[in-house]
Amino acid sequence: MLVAIAGSGFLVYLLAPVLMPFIIATLLSYLGNPLVNRLVDLRLPRLAAVLIVFMVIFLLIILVPLLLLPMIEKQAAVLMQNWPSYIDWLQNTVIPWIQGRFGVEGIELDLSGLKEAFLAHWQQVGGTAASLVKSISKSGLVLVGWLANLVLIPVVTFYLLRDWEALLRRIHELLPRTIEPTVVKLAHDCDEILGTFMRGQLSVMLALGIVYSIGLWIVGLNVALLIGMLAGIVSFVPYLGFIIGILTAGIASIVQFHDLLHLGFVVIVFVVGQMLEGMLFTPLLVGDRIGLHPVAVIFTVMAGGQLFGFAGILLALPVAAIIAVLLRHFRGRYVASELYSTGSE
Repeated sequence: MLVAIAGSGFLVYLLAPVLMPFIIATLLSYLGNPLVNRLVDLRLPRLAAVLIVFMVIFLLIILVPLLLLPMIEKQAAVLMQNWPSYIDWLQNTVIPWIQGRFGVEGIELDLSGLKEAFLAHWQQVGGTAASLVKSISKSGLVLVGWLANLVLIPVVTFYLLRDWEALLRRIHELLPRTIEPTVVKLAHDCDEILGTFMRGQLSVMLALGIVYSIGLWIVGLNVALLIGMLAGIVSFVPYLGFIIGILTAGIASIVQFHDLLHLGFVVIVFVVGQMLEGMLFTPLLVGDRIGLHPVAVIFTVMAGGQLFGFAGILLALPVAAIIAVLLRHFRGRYVASELYSTGSE
C-alpha cells in the first residue's frame, strides 16, 4: 500500500507539467457529475444532461472573468497610481512611529528612488499582459503547448462527464471480490467528504469574497472589489484570507482616508466576515466533514505547492481528505483488532 502511494506520488511529480489540464478537467467533472445525475433522474438523456451541465460550467468560467476582470483591472490601476502614497506613508509615518515607540535608531530607508522609478514606469504596468503574450508568441512550441492545454480542458471535461458512471462501473468490476465491499465503502466515504467539502468550500470562498467586497465598498475603499475577492479566494487556507484582507485593506484605508475611523470600519468588515464564515457559511455549506485540523490544512497546501507546484495546490486538500478517510478506517480496524485489545490489558 505504502509502495503504491509513494509510486503514485513520484509519478505525479514526474508528470506535473502535463497534468494540469487533466487535473482541472477532472475537478470540473467531479463537481458537475452530481448535477448530471440529477438531470438524468428527471428522465433526461445523459448526453443531453452532460451538454447542459457542460455549457453551464464553461459559460460561468467565461462570463465571470469577463464581468469581474474589467472592474478589478480598474481598481488595480487605482492601486498602482496610489502606490507612491503608500511609500510616503511608510517613510513618513510608519518608520518614525517605530523609532519613537520602540526607541529604535538607525532605520534609514531611502524610498525616494523607488518612488521616482515607480512614477516613471507605472504606466507600463498595463501593458504587461500584452508584453507577456508577445514574448510567449515568439516561441512557437510554448504557444502551441499553451493552446493545447487550454483546448484540452473542455474536451477532457466533456468526455469525463459523459463517461463518468461507466468508468466507475469498470473500476468496480475489476476489484477483487474479497476486498470489494471494503473498497466500495471507503470510496463512498471519500466521495461524500470530497463532494461536500469541494462544492461547499467553493461556495464559502465566493460568499466571503462577496461579503468582503460589499463591506469594503460600503466603507468607501476604492479597491474594495480587488481586496475583497483576493481575500475570498485565498480563504480556503484557514485564516489566510482574513489576515491578508485585513492587512491590505487596512493599509489602503489609512493611505486613502488618513484616519483611524475607517480602519476601524475595515476591521469590523473582516470580523463580521470571519463570524459569518464560522457560524453560517462553513457549517451550512461545508460542515466539519473533512476532519482536518487548520494547521494540517495549511501544511498540506504548502507541502503540495512545494512538491508539485500549482497542481499540488489543487490536489492537496482532496488528497488529504482521502488520506484522512483511510486513516480513520485503519484506526477503526486497529481498535477492533486483537492486537489492540491484547496490548491494552
